[in-house]
Amino acid sequence: MKVLIVDNEIEFASTLAERLRLRKIETETAFSGLEGLTAVSTFHPDVMILDLRMPDMSGLDVLARVKALDPAIEVILLTGHGSFEDGISGMELGAFDYLVKPIDLVLLMEKITEAYQKKSQRK
Repeated sequence: MKVLIVDNEIEFASTLAERLRLRKIETETAFSGLEGLTAVSTFHPDVMILDLRMPDMSGLDVLARVKALDPAIEVILLTGHGSFEDGISGMELGAFDYLVKPIDLVLLMEKITEAYQKKSQRK
């Protein structure tokens, strides 16, 4: 399983990536929307953890572009400033789920596993 974390909070993204690696999950990080889009093309993740608010572009814009590039990538949206409307918009664009920070790692691991299983069943 390959997971890409896209979040401009470098400490959060790096810590989460390390925790996933300890669970033997191949993980890359990107700290902006554009970096995330580049990483999709080079890393080819199964699952993306995507922050909604970044300085260069919105997570919803990144989500739309990711789904255009590779609709099979399952995207879990994360936000510390979430709104119900953002969650609905994300789901309409094809997000797998929408979670609010601070995130419980056990819950996030469950969602990552579910997203990966969904992607694997389509192969």
